[in-house]
Amino acid sequence: MKLPSPLRALVLALALLAPLAAPAVQPDEVLADPALEARARALSAEVRCLVCRSESIDESNADLARDLRVLVRERLLAGDSDAEVKAYLVARYGEYVLLKPSFSMGNAVLWFGGPALLIGGGALAFLWIRRARPEAAAGAAPLSPEERARLDALMKRDDA
Repeated sequence: MKLPSPLRALVLALALLAPLAAPAVQPDEVLADPALEARARALSAEVRCLVCRSESIDESNADLARDLRVLVRERLLAGDSDAEVKAYLVARYGEYVLLKPSFSMGNAVLWFGGPALLIGGGALAFLWIRRARPEAAAGAAPLSPEERARLDALMKRDDA
C-alpha cells in the first residue's frame, strides 16, 4: 500500500524531528527518587546552557550542560530547595544562567528599553509626519497678477 504524497511527507518530517524532541538527560544522571527527579527536571528546564545559549540544560547535549544537570541533582540530594539551587547557580554563573531572569532595578533597562525605544520611535515618526503634512497640503502661495502676466508671456513665447 502506497501512502499519498502529503501523508508521506508528514510521516518523514515526524520521523526526522522525533530525535530532536528527546531530552539530553542520560540514564546515569537520573535520580532514584521520582519526586527529586521531577524537581531536577523542572529546574533543568529553567537553566540556560551556557554553551548553546538558546537551550535549557535539559535539552542540551553539551558537556557543560551535563555538568550543570549533575550539579543541580547534587544540590537537591544535599537538601537544597529549588530557590536555593537557583541562587547557587546565579551566584556561581550570574543571572544569565536563568532562562527567565528575575526583574530587578539592575536589569530594568533590558526589560523596558526595547518597548520604550519602539514607542519613542513611533511617537517621533508620528510627529514628523504630522508636522510635514500641513506644509505639503498648503502648497505654494498663489501668483500675484504681475507673476501671472509674466508666466503667460513666457508660455506664449515657448509655444511660438
